[in-house]
Amino acid sequence: MASAVTYGEGAIVPRRYAGLAFRDIVAPLLGALCALVAAGGAAAADLDSLRPTAAALRDKALASPRAYEITEALTTEVGARPAGSPAMIKAADWAVARLKTLGFDKVWTESFPVAAWERGPESAAVVAPYPQALAVAALGNSVPTPAGGIEAEIAVFATYEALLAAPAGSLAGKIAVVNQPMPRTQGPDGYFATTRIRSGASEAARRGAVAYLVRSLSTGSSRSPHTGGMRYLPDLPRIPAAALGTPDADLLARMAARGRPVRIKLALSSRIREGAETRTVVAEFTGREAPEEIVLIGAHLDSWDLGTGAVDDASGVGLVVDAAKLIAELPQRPRRTIRVALFGAEEIGGSAAAYAARHGPEEQARHIIASEADTGADKVYLAELPAGAASAPFGRMFADLVSPLGIVVSQTAATDGGADLSRLKDVPLALLQQDLTTYFDLHHSADDTFDKVDRHRLAQATAAWTVLTYLVAESDVDFRKGMRTSP
Repeated sequence: MASAVTYGEGAIVPRRYAGLAFRDIVAPLLGALCALVAAGGAAAADLDSLRPTAAALRDKALASPRAYEITEALTTEVGARPAGSPAMIKAADWAVARLKTLGFDKVWTESFPVAAWERGPESAAVVAPYPQALAVAALGNSVPTPAGGIEAEIAVFATYEALLAAPAGSLAGKIAVVNQPMPRTQGPDGYFATTRIRSGASEAARRGAVAYLVRSLSTGSSRSPHTGGMRYLPDLPRIPAAALGTPDADLLARMAARGRPVRIKLALSSRIREGAETRTVVAEFTGREAPEEIVLIGAHLDSWDLGTGAVDDASGVGLVVDAAKLIAELPQRPRRTIRVALFGAEEIGGSAAAYAARHGPEEQARHIIASEADTGADKVYLAELPAGAASAPFGRMFADLVSPLGIVVSQTAATDGGADLSRLKDVPLALLQQDLTTYFDLHHSADDTFDKVDRHRLAQATAAWTVLTYLVAESDVDFRKGMRTSP
């Protein structure tokens, strides 16, 4: 094993040392600098020996049908799989069988309890002055309406800020409707800018509203509403909350603009089942030299109930499993263990805490890097690595290898590796950002189905994860110690 080298920041000699003789400080510094350069060259040269295999894996991943086939199988043989549901248990059993068939050395499940939210029948309609049915979907965690539903006048707000500006009591007895569009962006910025609107029911209740409707967090024009988790603020009434299809949100705005009171009837019958079981499925290919060191790649196995969870997140399941399997098919296993985690409750929360609790600080200290594939089935266009890695030999090699895939390696360090990794303590993270330009046309809706997955774009994302995972697993790069790089 070649000696490792630490790449750090340059230093300025304090003024109080300026009078020391050459032999006291300058000569030792020059000697250390020469040693550093020599060691860095050796480390870079040794790391470079991984390049041919990494490039071959990249190209093999581009041609591999496995990620696409796994995505198809999960969405066809299981379908929708909400956390805590019987379908989610079926999905975990399906994953265990598939991973064992693929030859993983270890496969196991990690069960944990969740409050499983269940939708039930739902409907909404304008009753006056222009009677029409509306496309609506209850938001995850919403309370139901009374058994007979709620009929009330609506108050339409063009933006969430306009709702927040409404005075206390101004919505008494009304249904608040927020019709703020979500901007289309390549990254997650548009979603992050509007996601708080989904949890606006408490603010509507603060102003006296009896229910809350929100324009779907969607960049598409489909009438299918988009669900998603919402949260209530403590010490405020919990009122029913649902999403409207974007055309229907616009329809209500046009009706209200005509100046006549608009009344709708809303009926939701959701419920929460406490203490339901869900499962994270974990599998490993054991490292040949440092099996205790873990390279974690994950995706989430659960989905919302409206579609079949193809882009969110069966495609992520397919690509991380394929990436690990492609590396395991090499003539020899990588130095470190590759762990695949298929998380069991990302959509409603719970996976991150459960995994962190099961794999405590001592084991987390042996996680070399972690990343989660949870941004669809499209191409990766941007990569963020742990602090210092992008400008080190490791990062420069990774950038060179993924450049043919059209991926840029950012100089910004990754601070987010995925929702299911958010409770890991001091684990270095990587973010491989997939193109989200059309992702939110489908996200959390009935349109999230397998026919939307492009096998070639999914293969490109698989190639990106394969290259990164292989380089970390086969080297002894240490992201915690100033970027030590040595195969």
